[in-house]
Amino acid sequence: MSPAADIWASLPVPALLIDADDRILEINAAAEGFLNVSAKSVVGVPIWDQVNVDSPLEEAFARARNFETPLFVNDVDVGGGQRAPLQCGLQIAPLQGAPGQMIMLISPRELAGRITQHDSVKSAAKSAIGMAEMLAHEIKNPLAGITGAAQLLSMSLSKDDLELTDLIVEESRRIVKLLEQVEQFGNLSPPDFREVNIHDVLDRARRSALLGFGAQMKIIEDYDPSLPMAHGDPDQLLQVVLNLLKNASEAAGKDGGTIRLHSYFEHSFRLRRSDGTGRSLPLQIEIIDDGPGLPEAIKADVFDPFVSGRENGTGLGLALVSKIISDHGGSISVTSVPGRTVFRLSLARAPNKLALKKEV
Repeated sequence: MSPAADIWASLPVPALLIDADDRILEINAAAEGFLNVSAKSVVGVPIWDQVNVDSPLEEAFARARNFETPLFVNDVDVGGGQRAPLQCGLQIAPLQGAPGQMIMLISPRELAGRITQHDSVKSAAKSAIGMAEMLAHEIKNPLAGITGAAQLLSMSLSKDDLELTDLIVEESRRIVKLLEQVEQFGNLSPPDFREVNIHDVLDRARRSALLGFGAQMKIIEDYDPSLPMAHGDPDQLLQVVLNLLKNASEAAGKDGGTIRLHSYFEHSFRLRRSDGTGRSLPLQIEIIDDGPGLPEAIKADVFDPFVSGRENGTGLGLALVSKIISDHGGSISVTSVPGRTVFRLSLARAPNKLALKKEV
């Protein structure tokens, strides 16, 4: 392989080579993953049939070719193949020594955001665990005493005054239930890792949702049938998906809505840790709903404990979800606008039984 071919194959961002007639000549491995297509299948396909951009670029593209100048486009939604649109930056330039040919680089903004969110998620999970231990010890015991005292007082009070002691007992019990939810962070066992068919997990969650909290929802399955086995705890992953489905169902309200369960393989996604080690997380699961979206005020902190967009929400569900995914060595992220909220889980594939190797 020539040095140029080595560089082309090694580019970490999707890259496409386009001929003078605006047809695709070649794409690199990162572009195959981004567009969810094979390189052979798109050769000769018109570029704008394969790469969908939410901004008209044909004229600017033609001018860049005619004047042999680069073109930079920031913050546009780019999709194609079976890939949902992502916010990206585009860099387009003439290919030196090949008149009429252009090279296009696609830089997804979302990938960098997912790495940043992963670090904040781990920090939030650790904070939640410490807070759970402190709250359980410092608050639950005194609350039991308060509840007991209120019940004793009620035995000697008039009917009119009983309303006050009933309120004390009711509110104390509500706080105890809240603390029990917080305790889940400290009590959650480490994942029991094994091979997991993620589609079985999604199907169990879908059926459970439709029989209960999501009865008013339409849940669509959009799976990649070739997805390999995941490495994880099936019960904990089921808990994650159920929580996300419940949030989407509650956001939709009584009128209901549509949730799409989408799975796909993204071989280019690799999580790099602060200590320099990394892990490939190619299995992608998306829970997509058409609800009102996350409130702007909480978007950046949605995985933190006690952050909720619902009036009576505890803000613990997504914090627990983030802890479980962090314990799996995976990544969770969210993008949300009115009419489209996407929670994306990135997980590792099950190791090869014949050649177990530690990823670095």
